[in-house]
Amino acid sequence: MKAIAPFCLSLSLIFGLALVSVGSEDIPLRQVDPIPERQSPRLELLSDESLASLSQRQTLLGAIAQSLQYLQTPAAAEAYRQYPVAGITRDRVQRSLERFQQLVLAHPDPAQLQIAVLREFDFYQAIGTDGAGTVEFTGYFEPTYRASRVRTAEYQYPLYRLPPNLAQWAQPHPTRVQLEGMDGLQGSAGLLNGLELVWLSDRLQAFLVQVQGSARLQLTDGGTMTVGYAGRTEYPYTSLGRELVNDGKFALEALSLPVLIQYFEQNPADLDLYIPRNNRFVFFQETRGAAAIGSLGVPVTAERSIATDKSLMPPGALALIQTQIPYTNFAGELEPRLVSRFVLDQDTGGAIRGAGRVDIFMGTGEMAGDRAGLINGTGQLYYLLLKD
Repeated sequence: MKAIAPFCLSLSLIFGLALVSVGSEDIPLRQVDPIPERQSPRLELLSDESLASLSQRQTLLGAIAQSLQYLQTPAAAEAYRQYPVAGITRDRVQRSLERFQQLVLAHPDPAQLQIAVLREFDFYQAIGTDGAGTVEFTGYFEPTYRASRVRTAEYQYPLYRLPPNLAQWAQPHPTRVQLEGMDGLQGSAGLLNGLELVWLSDRLQAFLVQVQGSARLQLTDGGTMTVGYAGRTEYPYTSLGRELVNDGKFALEALSLPVLIQYFEQNPADLDLYIPRNNRFVFFQETRGAAAIGSLGVPVTAERSIATDKSLMPPGALALIQTQIPYTNFAGELEPRLVSRFVLDQDTGGAIRGAGRVDIFMGTGEMAGDRAGLINGTGQLYYLLLKD
């Protein structure tokens, strides 16, 4: 995507996860034999049981079509000219997707699909954070907030359009405080006056929209507005969650998005302390109902799109993830379940670095956010390429 962060709320960006990655000189993927008896027991989960559902197969096929669309672009041609793993080319990725598409249509039984995939595809495993395939997984989502097209007593916190002269701004760019003031209410330096796009009632929500790069907004007039990334100032990203951890407010393992929100609800004055530490400022444009878009310029699909480091992983490619994803149990509670899922690598993010990081897109809205917030564990990542 054009933004440094995914177009949706990535918990790794909020929490600033400190993850160890192998050196960039290592090859990020290595070919493996996916026969369970000769590899990890987790490879017994190669069958994606969700594909027993017709709706799930259709969703997966839709995500595949988005990757195939991307692979026809000049951006894809350029990306694969520079791709570092021998044998993984744009042509091979495209042929792999087209053949896998045919197999999904021909084999509604996941077990039969598994047999066909094992027969026709090579598996390339991400070397992970430790060189042995351990991958750290988080989740991201597109939240929905209330907003107003006009400023009111309740809706005081704006998102801003792109300044038309941003390219001519002297560097270093103005800081966040210079652009929006200490309280986030107005462009105190005057640089942003008149560029207000929409107004939110909650300062933290307005900040989180800048982190995510997009939002779906329920307007006070009954309509819906979608906004997307239009540009940003040239500063490195500073994680709100990481700053709280550094200041001893929480242990990293205790931090979650609900915990972070609750902290600022109980300590609203601390927003003046922590939000200005992130000088990266993001500008927006109205996207008129468009779906959340990944870094490849195509829509991302809930539970079928992942974000990885695109300097290491093949953009648009078919992958298989094995990790824990939360689902609602019979008691109506979310609990993690160890699963295999066929996914498409269609996004990236500012906190997604190295061969051991994956963000799973979980969809739009509150439930998607609840589920994304519980994804914080390890697993494996494999890419599937047709045998030569």
